[in-house]
Amino acid sequence: MTSYKICLLPGDGIGPEIIAEGVKVLDAVGSKHGVTFEYTEAAIGGCAIDEYGTALPESTLEAAKAADAVLLAAVGGPKWDTTDSEKPRPEQGLLGIRKGLELYTNLRPVQIFQALSSASTLRPEVIDGVDLMMVRELTGGVYFGLRERFYDEPGAGVDGAPGQRAYDTMEYREYEIDRIARQAFEAARKRRNKVTSVDKANVLESSRLWREVIHAIHDADYPDVELEDILVDNCAMQLITRPADFDVMVTENMFGDILSDEAAQITGSLGMLASASLGDGTALYEPSHGSAPDIAGRGIANPLAQILSVEMMLRYSFNMQEAANDVRASVTSVLDAGWRTGDIADAATPKDKIVGTVAMGDLVVESL
Repeated sequence: MTSYKICLLPGDGIGPEIIAEGVKVLDAVGSKHGVTFEYTEAAIGGCAIDEYGTALPESTLEAAKAADAVLLAAVGGPKWDTTDSEKPRPEQGLLGIRKGLELYTNLRPVQIFQALSSASTLRPEVIDGVDLMMVRELTGGVYFGLRERFYDEPGAGVDGAPGQRAYDTMEYREYEIDRIARQAFEAARKRRNKVTSVDKANVLESSRLWREVIHAIHDADYPDVELEDILVDNCAMQLITRPADFDVMVTENMFGDILSDEAAQITGSLGMLASASLGDGTALYEPSHGSAPDIAGRGIANPLAQILSVEMMLRYSFNMQEAANDVRASVTSVLDAGWRTGDIADAATPKDKIVGTVAMGDLVVESL
């Protein structure tokens, strides 16, 4: 029997609750398709700061590297919020594990479940047919560039006081752009054959390099794929006015961080959006939403994004396409039957159809 090793990173807030439902679905998939999954669990984010003094302990990174795939839930919360650059933050765990696993590509599919189309704040005719793949570069850009904060010359602050100054550097190397571009073009060939490249080439030198490299790769190796350029500010507007026109969207790290959350909200709830972070080694899968500390421990969190992250794991790490399709179909079936967690319920949802975290996981397993 085929066996896969999965490193579980529950993290903070609702993380432990929703990852339990992901494991439940994995076990059901294993029973149905004749595979076994072995789990190890490690700390990341705020809980790791509390226990180890760092958001990413070395033992966690080692466990992730030793696994066939990593399933992460969520990190962060107000307990660890700080502007003190000397103190650890939960988000450093995410950045660190992406860097440590050399995960340079983030895939975030944005698709409309017909049963939830009324949950979007956009008109039905605007979101009809939305099927977008966000391809975000993960290990370059301003998040990993040189940065510093320091006191400037006397008198540079308010009322003549010593003033502070800070800078963050957005930097890209040609090979970083090359590899993410190829990921986007390859994805487009399996979809509707169109890539939209997002940059700020009218202002930023790093974006000018981005555009030049993207076009060089396109012209040399992917002339069959339609390519368009769009400035990031215009893209933010076009995602709202014509989201169904996009197929594959490729962008650098910070722009992708912002735009992927905007694109996800088109569906009506971040609680439905999964993501995959890929590189040349162990891949990582996680929901697009945060740790929701305000509802942690109440049993009402939506586990579907975590479950759809399992779908992506089956598809991209284990090449279990039939099993991945089963998970997707099961989630769709549960939604079509009218079942909802509170975040995706509306005024028309019967009260007896609104369920909690565990019950929603059970429904997906039952459908499987």
